[in-house]
Amino acid sequence: MKTTTAHKATSATHARPATLEDERTGMSREVFKRAFLDNLHYLQGQSQKGASRYDYYMALAYTIRDRLMLRWIRSQEKYYEEDAKRVYYLSAEFLMGRATSNNILNVELDQVVGPAMAELGLNLDDLLDTEPDAGLGNGGLGRLAACFLDSMAALALPACGYGIRYEFGIFEQEIRDGVQLEHPDQWLKYGNPWEIARPERCRQVHFGGSTGWEKDEKGQTRKRWFWSRTVQGLPYDTPIDGYANDNSNNLRLWCARSTQDFDLDEFNRGDYIQAIEEKALAENISKVLYPNDNSAQGRELRLKQQYFFVSCSLQDIVARYFKTHKTIDLFPERVAIQMNDTHPSIAVAELMRLFIDEHDLPWDQAWDITVKTLAYTNHTLLSEALETWPVDLLGSLLPRHLEIIYEINARFLEQVRSRWPGDEARVARMSIIGEGPRVVRMAWLATIGSHSINGVAALHTQLLKDNLFRDFYQMWPERFNNKTNGVTPRRWLHLANPGLSQEITRRLGNSTWPLHLDLLKKLEPLAEDRKFRAQLRAIKLANKQRLARVIEQETGVEVDPYSMFDVQVKRLHEYKRQHLNVLHVLARYLRLTRQPNLDVVPRTFIFAGKAAPGYALAKLIIQFVTATAELVNNDYNIAGRYRVVFLPNYRVSLAEKIFPASDLSEQISTAGKEASGTGNMKFSMNGALTIGTLDGANIEIRDAVGAPNFFLFGLRAEQVESLKREGFDPMEAVRQNKDLAAVIDLIGSGALSPDNPNLFRPLLDNLLGSDPYLVLRDFESYLECQEEVDRVYRDEEEWTRRVAINIANMGPFSSDRTVREYARDIWNVHPVPVNLDS
Repeated sequence: MKTTTAHKATSATHARPATLEDERTGMSREVFKRAFLDNLHYLQGQSQKGASRYDYYMALAYTIRDRLMLRWIRSQEKYYEEDAKRVYYLSAEFLMGRATSNNILNVELDQVVGPAMAELGLNLDDLLDTEPDAGLGNGGLGRLAACFLDSMAALALPACGYGIRYEFGIFEQEIRDGVQLEHPDQWLKYGNPWEIARPERCRQVHFGGSTGWEKDEKGQTRKRWFWSRTVQGLPYDTPIDGYANDNSNNLRLWCARSTQDFDLDEFNRGDYIQAIEEKALAENISKVLYPNDNSAQGRELRLKQQYFFVSCSLQDIVARYFKTHKTIDLFPERVAIQMNDTHPSIAVAELMRLFIDEHDLPWDQAWDITVKTLAYTNHTLLSEALETWPVDLLGSLLPRHLEIIYEINARFLEQVRSRWPGDEARVARMSIIGEGPRVVRMAWLATIGSHSINGVAALHTQLLKDNLFRDFYQMWPERFNNKTNGVTPRRWLHLANPGLSQEITRRLGNSTWPLHLDLLKKLEPLAEDRKFRAQLRAIKLANKQRLARVIEQETGVEVDPYSMFDVQVKRLHEYKRQHLNVLHVLARYLRLTRQPNLDVVPRTFIFAGKAAPGYALAKLIIQFVTATAELVNNDYNIAGRYRVVFLPNYRVSLAEKIFPASDLSEQISTAGKEASGTGNMKFSMNGALTIGTLDGANIEIRDAVGAPNFFLFGLRAEQVESLKREGFDPMEAVRQNKDLAAVIDLIGSGALSPDNPNLFRPLLDNLLGSDPYLVLRDFESYLECQEEVDRVYRDEEEWTRRVAINIANMGPFSSDRTVREYARDIWNVHPVPVNLDS
């Protein structure tokens, strides 16, 4: 065996010894095996006899990573050589999932790695399952960011993602006795082979203190920030490889650490806790994704997190710009910064601080550059999700930024008063500072400080213009635009559903469709082909059998893969209305108990998702699901015709098994509440039909696939708003529907929780008292629509015909399309292809 790992590294752009080329970059099976064993020996320090599955996994990851390095290095060199404009994507979440299988696909090693491992007596699937999910996100926001990084690399756009390297990601969920328990997500427990630490590129982030006037070296009096605490940001870089090209972009995540890890004087005095206190306080900043903010300390930590990663990132971006430019003049022509939702919105004030305080720019020039550089994506219409910070809190942590925000606000309100003289009500509505109590409205700051504000689905964007940002839209209509979300077809179809992927390639006679998803449209005529429909059913059955094994392994519940898999998997929230789904399940169950011989379509109702630790009602809804599962699954009188399962610890790798196996996609949020949704796209792409409201991207999916191929129910957004204004009686819906009344009686009787009959009283009080998300009002329409689902499902040919039409019309929902629109309309960024052969 060649000991090539001992060779001295050489520049990526210079000639390399042939043996090093072969071992580090060779793509043949024999070379890959040799490199794998080299890494097992020299990096893991193990022989084949002594190696654990973890050792084998790490050796595999390093061997694949070796084949990314040249692309990664050469891409960065190329971007500098071209002086290309780059996109910097700031996001508090990056829900990346597992990297190994995705990188195997992107580097085109999918025909090499499996056979190579088999020849070494190893099972590739076992090794891939060893990798923990990188759970650095809570749901759609973080997964969208991951899809965008994938698409930017696939489209050869120069880009870099910036976020936080949380030591513990989204919590690991356990369901014990029906209750969600949260455990630390120790995704870094055994290290992460895909990242590279860059300690020489640390950034200093400051907090607290006060501001004052000080003379600079030129004798000019300037405002300065005299901070009281400093934290270091240590960057970790991960390559994001493009599919079927030689481009590789970067994801840079920041880890917080103390500038002084250890106080030796305190230690020598015997105060061992105080000796490491500074280290612990600093490291808390990047410890946990979304600390519970029900306490003052939790809110302070969240603000620290957001400022920490924004400051590190902006310092990094500015420093990178000045590597190749002597003046600030070209900054907006070389830098585009996208704020993914409101979490990074402190970037407006921080970029101004860097320009004014650190680079001595006059206010007007700094503001002009800031606005031309920054863009803001809004992801929510829910007022509680639009972050605000108490003025006192922001002033104590970031006093200089509060001053800058006040100045931004004062200058902005002058413009408002000039445009609408005497309209002080409008001035109050548009002020960044909200009164009673005094808070900084971060979405307002992001809107005022950005040249582009976009929603993420057509309805969502329209509601932003009509309601949430109406005043701002009236002032700057040219700044507002829509960019409907998308998902990467590489992970969510090509990788997650290999059976369907192979069939698509065979039918199209073209393997490039993962980069050109519009090619799926050519499949639409095959919806009338009985053989194609039969093949789709066979693929779906195999996927359902695979998921059935996972369900039994995770929950102990046996499910019938020939039953309809009716699936709702997403973050737990009242507006997503998992409880509406459960009410429907109970209505079906009660019908069957009354009429045991009723001819029903067997269904397996599958739920998964996490509730925020401090969200009591969402956690109660999980108990509602699990209690219903306990009741239904143990009633032998219904002979297993219905099964209910809650899959614990929903994550990307589990989702990759769920979407391909689903028959019915539940997208049942209250109309006007879901910004877009991306799960709806993943389901349809994998051949599930949708039951849903006219909410978020559901509308565009329905338009794309055709109304007959989408099961529509419920109130429209304008009807929801009308009911909210006029008021309604939730009990009226109960009185008018016997099925609903029976379900409410069942819950109220305590039958779902005999040991605690009042367990679900808060849920009933919420529904019967105010029903804020119109669950009861939409119940009857939902139940009727579900009966139509049954009718169509009984006709397997008709169902599969509709499935084929859904798949064929998913082209517009690729994140490649979305990213192209951002690049064209917002960023003005162009592809910079990298070619290693040139």
